[in-house]
Amino acid sequence: MTSVVTAGGVSVTTWGVIADAEAVLDRLVSDGVPGALANKNAQLWGPDAAEEAGKRLGWLDLPETSRALLPRLAGLGSPGLDRVVLAGMGGSSLAPEVITRTAGAPLTVLDTTDPHQVARVVGDRLERTIVVVSSKSGGTVETDSHRRVFERAFRDAGIDPAERIVVVTDPGSPLEATAREAGYAVVPADPDVGGRYSALTAFGLVPSALAGVDVARLLDEAAGLSAALRLSYDNPGLALGAALGASALAGRDKLVIADHESGIFGFGDWAEQLIAESTGKQGRGLLPVVVEGVSAPGFEPADDVRRVVIGHRPDEFGGGQEDSAGGRDPAGLGVSGPLGAQFLLWEYATAVAGRVIGINPFDQPNVQESKDNTAALLRDAQEGAPPSAVSSEPALVTGAVEVHGPAELLGGAGDLRDLRDLFDILLEAVPDRGYLALMAYLDRVGEADVAGLRPSLAARAGQSRKTPAPVTFGWGPRFLHSTGQYHKGGPPTGVFLQITGAVTTDIEVPGKPYTFGQLQLAQAFGDLRALRSRGRPTIRLHLRDRSEGLAQLMDAAAT
Repeated sequence: MTSVVTAGGVSVTTWGVIADAEAVLDRLVSDGVPGALANKNAQLWGPDAAEEAGKRLGWLDLPETSRALLPRLAGLGSPGLDRVVLAGMGGSSLAPEVITRTAGAPLTVLDTTDPHQVARVVGDRLERTIVVVSSKSGGTVETDSHRRVFERAFRDAGIDPAERIVVVTDPGSPLEATAREAGYAVVPADPDVGGRYSALTAFGLVPSALAGVDVARLLDEAAGLSAALRLSYDNPGLALGAALGASALAGRDKLVIADHESGIFGFGDWAEQLIAESTGKQGRGLLPVVVEGVSAPGFEPADDVRRVVIGHRPDEFGGGQEDSAGGRDPAGLGVSGPLGAQFLLWEYATAVAGRVIGINPFDQPNVQESKDNTAALLRDAQEGAPPSAVSSEPALVTGAVEVHGPAELLGGAGDLRDLRDLFDILLEAVPDRGYLALMAYLDRVGEADVAGLRPSLAARAGQSRKTPAPVTFGWGPRFLHSTGQYHKGGPPTGVFLQITGAVTTDIEVPGKPYTFGQLQLAQAFGDLRALRSRGRPTIRLHLRDRSEGLAQLMDAAAT
């Protein structure tokens, strides 16, 4: 059975478990949710969430309110500055990366503390570079570090940083005060919009416009959907939110997201943050699993999976498709439409799903713990104990790879002989309806091949387990602003593999008593502590030589 809702340029197709979604949709309509959300009723998510929600619903108006930014955007930049670097994390970087990739506009996104990647970005074509420093809170440690290192690089090159740095932040933040004192261009963000809902605010629009994207078109696309989101019926956002919420209630709490000829690039990474950070709390939530395509390992139907196709073709993925066992595809969603409308659609649907699941979709209560752990480790380093002092002796050293982890997970000495054994142990440790999360604190550009571990291990899981084990992949510390909330606040069913690497050339963070390499390692260990304090099974692999170690990992993961 298939249901299709089309309006405002987007189409949402649902197949499988339609009855559950329709029952939830009927309840949402009878409760008056569309009208209440259109009127920004902060009570929709319960009295405990009302204070936070009351400050986080400005995204509903962005297709119109963000138009006030357009004249300012036209005046940013200077002739000859054709290399745009965005220093931002999470909600400050994911949307502009999708926007510019989809438009084919060049944008260098710096959302890492890996010193090798930072050095390469900072040392490239400074004479043609303009930097957008984006942080909603104004205190994001990664972004503050990027700003500091660019300021020094510009000055060393005889360039006035005030001519090259544009700051996007909330009014009244520490970053705004610093930027105005330094004479930087400042574009205030909307304080009534949370970071992961900020695609159509200054956070998404400023770097995209500087890179040459027609951002007015994005607002037009979103505005085309706005009227439909006020409706009780023929409302794609409500239908999608009902389907997501119904899936969670029915135990299909993994959203396996694949693109199929949508023309939108990287959308799954943006949706991953929105959904995981919004819903993964109080032991509940929806886990996005972003896969490489509709034929990728891990996209197969499973009891705890709801498949999501961006740019769907219902004739291929709808209703009557048979799965590998000869049965019918149990559940799926297809979503198509222009990018600006899809941003608004998924924000709306996620807020609705939060109500259905019974959580506050606007807070992130477990994100701060890893930040606090990082700060504590950096303080230890300043007192003479480097972050590495919290690491245990390796349980195994094979070639260029160290394996660190608790004996109760790794087993006896005879159980762990090599990396193939390790991957078998990890996959076996994943409980039914659980998942394996890969977290790489490496160079996202120079060592991008490590992302190939996800499909390799997903394929291996499909062959070695009675039930599939979804496998996710995240770059550290980027994922800490995304799925990191779900890892700690969602259902306790994850098994975690962290990968760190030796630093050959480090960079100091100007004005701070630590380097990027120390910061990166402290972030990795900070999250490791947070996961283990909750009893989450976690293994760390350390690459003594990054190139050799990655080759070993890829070879061992192959089926």
